[in-house]
Amino acid sequence: MSKKRKQYSASFKSKVALAALKGDQTTSEIAARFHIHPTMVSTWKRELLENAPDLFEGKKRAGKQSNEPSSDDLYREIGRLTVERDFLSRKLDQ
Repeated sequence: MSKKRKQYSASFKSKVALAALKGDQTTSEIAARFHIHPTMVSTWKRELLENAPDLFEGKKRAGKQSNEPSSDDLYREIGRLTVERDFLSRKLDQ
């Protein structure tokens, strides 16, 4: 029987990553203190460092338009392409 993976909360991950950023303990010591694998400490620390600038974007980021099209636009495009494909396939069959 396989063991189910444990999922950690965001607050726990941030606590571990901040402890790793302090630098007063080694990764192994932090992992032993929180009962996790040392690789997870390193991974969460790296994620915190990579995503730290996004934490302070706040309202600026919310006001900007996303470069990704909305789901309505995508469904509209799928419908248009489906109609076009059906039309062309009927013309080729004639």
